[in-house]
Formats: sequence, structure tokens, C-alpha cells
Amino acid sequence: MSSQRTMPAGSTAQATSDELADRSGWATFAGVMLSIVGVLNIVYGIAAIDNANFYINDARYVISDLNTWGWVMLIIGALQFCAAFSIFAGTEWGRWVGVATAGLNSIAQLLFLPAYPFLALALFSIDILIIYGLIAHGGRRHTFA
Repeated sequence: MSSQRTMPAGSTAQATSDELADRSGWATFAGVMLSIVGVLNIVYGIAAIDNANFYINDARYVISDLNTWGWVMLIIGALQFCAAFSIFAGTEWGRWVGVATAGLNSIAQLLFLPAYPFLALALFSIDILIIYGLIAHGGRRHTFA
């Protein structure tokens, strides 16, 4: 079953219920993953600040040291967690904060590779999926009459 809505220019657009479910599903997926990645970044950021034995010893970083990267991860994680709740609330700014923090986190994870390579690659991959979900399917939710 499809519905029509009138566009401002007078043209019509077709949207099936499957397309609407896909749109909200991807936005929900991105919000959930953003909250999980945010919590992980907070936990791993605290571990890096504390110089926990969790990370590889004597790793060389492109920029600064493990303590600095811990603060970066902690701040990005807190922003991601807040953006996830904003996405659940359906706000437009939450979507863009989510895209920005996922982009920053993907770059930070690539620079964080020496500390924990497999974790950094896994979180990088999830960040790319979050960006895709929010950009391609996370737009405003329209009701179709």
C-alpha cells in the first residue's frame, strides 16, 4: 500500500510503508549504536586516563600520548551519548551532532589504533554505519496521509 504527499512544487512522491519503516529503523539503529559506542568510549577513555593495563604497553601514537587520547575518547563518548538521546527524541540537531561525533570518533579511532587495534577497527566500522544511518535514513519523520 502506498501513500501520496504533495511536495511544495506541486509534484507528488510515493512512499510505501516499507520505506517508512526502513527510514525509522535505520534512525533507531543509529541511535542505539551511537549510545553503545558512546558508553564504550566513556569506559575506555577512563581506562586510558587511568593508564590501565588494558592497553598495549609502549605503543607509539601519532599525536600525544595515551592519557590525552583517553580525554579525547571521554569527551567524544559523552557527546555521542547525549546525541543518541536527542536522536530518540527526534530532533534535527541531534542527528547532526550524531553525524559529527561519529565522524570525529572514526578519525580518533584510526589514530587510536596503536593502543587497541581490533577494538579501534570495530568502533570505526560502527561509526561508519552510524553515519550512513543518520545521513541516508535519519531525516525528519513525515506522516503520510
